[in-house]
Amino acid sequence: MGTNLQSRVRLRPVDLAREHGLSTQAIRNYEEAGILPVARRTPHGYRTYTSLHAGALRTFLALLPGHGHRTATSIMRAVNQGTDEEAFRLIDESHAQLLDDRRTLQAVERALGDLEPTTSPGPGARSGATFIGPLAGKLGIRPATLRKWEGAGLVRPRRDPRTGYRVYDDADVRDARLAHQLRRGGYLLEQIAPLIAQVRAAGGLEPLEAALSDWHGRLSARGRAMLTGAAELEAYLRERG
Repeated sequence: MGTNLQSRVRLRPVDLAREHGLSTQAIRNYEEAGILPVARRTPHGYRTYTSLHAGALRTFLALLPGHGHRTATSIMRAVNQGTDEEAFRLIDESHAQLLDDRRTLQAVERALGDLEPTTSPGPGARSGATFIGPLAGKLGIRPATLRKWEGAGLVRPRRDPRTGYRVYDDADVRDARLAHQLRRGGYLLEQIAPLIAQVRAAGGLEPLEAALSDWHGRLSARGRAMLTGAAELEAYLRERG
């Protein structure tokens, strides 16, 4: 009965907007996207919202940090359409992605643990030798990706003077493995390049410790945000009845 009384309290778009520092246009956009339930209209055509709409907005904003805009929108749209199971499936997918990202981070750390500090040998003393095709195959990427990484400064293979083929030594393979793992972790090429440059200059992997710590922090923040979003969603589902 209390919920029914609350639901009759009329709120204007500006009332919802002010609470969260949003514009009234953003509130209208959220309604059109299905994030908010459809608002009733006054005889003059003005939108009127209720506490249910306020709860939907709080829920969406709580879901955003953990799930991202697209998934949070899809979750709210599913709930407002009465397809709760679809919303739960989307949430499960986000949790599965977070788990996969954690496993990727663990793989990165294992890969780094397997890599011995490598200094760049002088000209004529480069150790090891592999070509672009075998290296790409070993990493599970395309040769074009390695060429793109070379253009971004992530790898620096030498050229065979007779054939012109790219030749990757041990240090190049190390850099390619680091680039591959960091790309899986969501890092951009422009973020990876300075890290690898530091590894080359230091002759070791210590410069990546800060990046790995930051990565751990971001995953933990996502996990906590998902818990916060789940609590708000549960409250919204109860209010919807």
